[in-house]
Amino acid sequence: MEIGCHLPNQGPLATREAVVTFAREAERRQVASLWISDHVIFPRTATGSYPGGRFPHPPDKPYLEPVTVLTAAAVVTDHARLGSSVFILGHRHPVVMAKMLASIDALSGGRLICGVGVGWWKEELEILGVPFHARGRQADEAIQVFKALWTMDNPAFEGEFFKFRDIGFAPKPVQKPHPPIWVGGDSPGAFRRVVTHGDGWHATSKTPAQLREALDRLRAAADTAGRSWDTIALSLRFGLSDAMLGQGTQAVIDQLGEFKRLGLSHVVLEFRRDDLKRMIEILDLVTGEIRPAIDRA
Repeated sequence: MEIGCHLPNQGPLATREAVVTFAREAERRQVASLWISDHVIFPRTATGSYPGGRFPHPPDKPYLEPVTVLTAAAVVTDHARLGSSVFILGHRHPVVMAKMLASIDALSGGRLICGVGVGWWKEELEILGVPFHARGRQADEAIQVFKALWTMDNPAFEGEFFKFRDIGFAPKPVQKPHPPIWVGGDSPGAFRRVVTHGDGWHATSKTPAQLREALDRLRAAADTAGRSWDTIALSLRFGLSDAMLGQGTQAVIDQLGEFKRLGLSHVVLEFRRDDLKRMIEILDLVTGEIRPAIDRA
């Protein structure tokens, strides 16, 4: 099971120095992947619930734009994969987003993992022009737009929300047929999206017991769609909070070991703090103690 980590992009660490330093330090320690999560704005009201519990960022907290941060990481690293946990498909027009993602794949030499989701924050999505209750249908089309632009010599698409023809699109992504698309969420609609349009599933904030139950539901969705289980990559974003770390290193190792036994191929550890030194200390713990133990498990 590969282990990646979330890049700093918020609060006092919403700076060039923090992003570049952490990316290079992670690369030096051979971290498998570097990740961002996606918000463009923080409305002062919230309808719905954040998937990981209480939303961790106040409205006026500095938060660097995620595509830009991932691009910066692409040009200062050479080996780590670059992922999104997850890009919200309604935040940007899919033709523009397909171009930006193809550019990241090109600039990184083919290291992009395209995590996508439909989003939960009604006010944020509506400000950005997304019909909230139709966001699932729109997201399905966005993924299809990506694939058409990334793979077709003469891209064309005719849908409910997006339409185009007679256009060129180059360069194509380095990865063929396209960068892997890992779909987030665990609703019936999200699982249908995984097995119909995705290359993998990207879960968030689950205990081993919760993950086991969700995997059973995902497998049932795959069986219904006739999708081979072995073709679906399984990944999870897991928070290393101070409370979690306070339980001791072995407690973290035990949980990650359970995820590995459940068949996950990739775990993204999220330990963003407002102090870069503290993030580097946790990075050392992850790469010096936790990762070797998981490799042995």
